Amino acid sequence: MAAIQITNVKKGYQSVQALAGVSLSIAQGEFFGLLGPNGAGKTTLISIIAGLNRADSGSVSIHGHDVVRDYRQARRMLGVVPQELVFDPFFTVRETLRMQSGYFGLKNNDAWIDEVMHHLDLTGKAEANMRALSGGMKRRVLVAQALVHKPPVIVLDEPTAGVDVELRQTLWQFIGRLNREGHTVVLTTHYLEEAQALCNRVAMLKAGQVVALDTTAALIKRISGSQLVLSLSQGHLPDSLKSLVTHPEELLGGRKYTLRVTDYAEVEPILARLREAGARIEDMQLQQADLEDVFIQIMEGEK
Repeated sequence: MAAIQITNVKKGYQSVQALAGVSLSIAQGEFFGLLGPNGAGKTTLISIIAGLNRADSGSVSIHGHDVVRDYRQARRMLGVVPQELVFDPFFTVRETLRMQSGYFGLKNNDAWIDEVMHHLDLTGKAEANMRALSGGMKRRVLVAQALVHKPPVIVLDEPTAGVDVELRQTLWQFIGRLNREGHTVVLTTHYLEEAQALCNRVAMLKAGQVVALDTTAALIKRISGSQLVLSLSQGHLPDSLKSLVTHPEELLGGRKYTLRVTDYAEVEPILARLREAGARIEDMQLQQADLEDVFIQIMEGEK
């Protein structure tokens, strides 16, 4: 049984089609990335998963519980950290987390609340009023609220947007531990280096459709390959290699070239052609492409 099963979900707002038939199956225990530019439909999809919005058609289930027909059980399976800083200014951090526990019918949950606060460095702020907290601390409380009922599925919608490096490290250590313990994690983020480091598998949304879905490693290898960056102290790039140049402006009289390669075995033939052309290499670097390269290519429509 999938942790999250999304089947042909469509959602429109007047003349805008936010989701145009999205289907995804996220396995239990995955660390899954949901990526896309602003307006791609990520937050709409998360709102539907969380039961905060209804799809025009299609279905979503969490651990087999339909988010519309079996909302109560589906919601128990899920913890969502929203983008927006939403909080009640009249309660302390501990009171906020106790109330959140109460929404799920949990009593005597203080031991887990204390553990969550400890791992998110909130213990020192337990009795502080929510309105007195900094933006970063408020975001930590949002994370704690999502985890207070120990949900098997955790959805993080831009959890580190605008927060300090310390919170990022603290958050990912704790979330990583929960994932290793079997919790499914779904992450949306504009920090693609985070997605590359954390996510086993990635889906990319563009204009409400899934335009890429694969393991992170396979996407990087299949779409982007690597780059060979050459600086020449003598000579120029031979014509036979110019089709490999990724930045055409480099051909306008320059001595530095970035060539796209798909396999390390391609490097030696390139060097051989340079030697035959009388070019002398001053510096050479082989750079592995990353998820950002893949993202840019896909969003620009390149294959």
